[in-house]
This record gives sequence, structure tokens and C-alpha cells, in this order.
Amino acid sequence: MSRAPYKTLTQSVVETLRARILKGEFKAGAPLRQDTLAQELNVSRVPVREALMQLEAQGLVKFEAHRGAVVTELDAEAIDELFYLRAMLESDLLFQAFDHLTEEQLSQADTILAEFDHILETGDQIERWSELNRRFHTTLYGPANRPRTLALVDQINLSCDRYIQLELLHSRQGIMTAEREHTQLLSLCRQGRKFEAAALLRQHIESAGHSIKHLLKTR
Repeated sequence: MSRAPYKTLTQSVVETLRARILKGEFKAGAPLRQDTLAQELNVSRVPVREALMQLEAQGLVKFEAHRGAVVTELDAEAIDELFYLRAMLESDLLFQAFDHLTEEQLSQADTILAEFDHILETGDQIERWSELNRRFHTTLYGPANRPRTLALVDQINLSCDRYIQLELLHSRQGIMTAEREHTQLLSLCRQGRKFEAAALLRQHIESAGHSIKHLLKTR
């Protein structure tokens, strides 16, 4: 890893460790030893420690007495709360943004969706699946002009990524359903059908939560 300004270096470590957790390279319960990671990434312990603290805020890491940082276990009960919050906040954001969506923003969402569909079909770049899914959704919310809600949704989505990744990796049916609903959502936005779009989005997020919880409990 190349040297960079401290903030940039810390963020680079965050992204590297986050991708490895999401891909399952670091399993639930695995210790994340600062000395080992610093040596492996060719950085000091400082950006590693800061990165682990950021990952703790995202729900991917926790600090335990006598063990230090470890990868968190997937929590079926957390899914209910996370996806309830997403459904409530994101459907309202879309409703508020709807009348201000431009053709440029709709085209951007279409481009992201096409890229998302392509990498799902090829099975490449799995570390980007959750990112593109999040970008597709948030592109539609931007015109709501509610920066605090958007920031809160972004934080919640970071905590959801590991669960979404689980579905993407292990549920072909879930993937097909998500693709179909994304296409339907974008179509409703283009048609100006605000109430139907907000209702579909809420149902889309709630269904994803139920599907992921069931998948986690049956694995």
C-alpha cells in the first residue's frame, strides 16, 4: 500500500479491511490484530487502529476485553431494526425527492443499475455489489434536500452491507427479485407515479430484510 496523507491512508485501510470482511476473508469472530495488519498493509498501527474504530461504528468490528478487535457475528435480530429503519426513511426520502428528480438523475440511476446487473451476471467484483446497490438507491434520494436524513441512511446502509452481501452470494432468487424490483422502481419514477414508487420501495426493502433473515437462520 502506497504512502499517502494520514486521512487518506486511514480511509484506504478502512476500505481494504471492509472489503475483506464483506468477502468473508475475515470470518465472524476472527481477531484483527493491529500489529499483523499494519505489517501486512505496510502502514503504522495508527491508521489501522483508526480504521478498526470506523469499522466498529459500521457494525463490522467490535472490541473485546483481552482479545482486541474481532469481526462481529451476523445478528438475525439486528436485521429487523436495520431494514425497518431503511424502509421508513428511504421511502420518505424518495417521496420527498420525487417531484425534483431530473432526467439526468434518472439516467444516472439507469447506468448504475446496468453496471450492477452486469457484474451480478458475470460474478465479478463482488466487493462492489453492495456499493452499486446503495448508489442506485441514493441517486434517487438526492433531490430530497435532506442532508441529515441522507447521512443517517448512509450510515445504516453501511451496517446493512454485510447482510446484503450474504443474500447476493447465497440467494439467486433474492438477486433476481431485487433486479426486477429495481427496474420496476425506476420505471415508476419515470412515469411520475410517486405513491406507487414509494410503496414499492418500502416493500422492496422490507422483503429484502425478511429474505436475509430467513437465509441467515437456515444457513
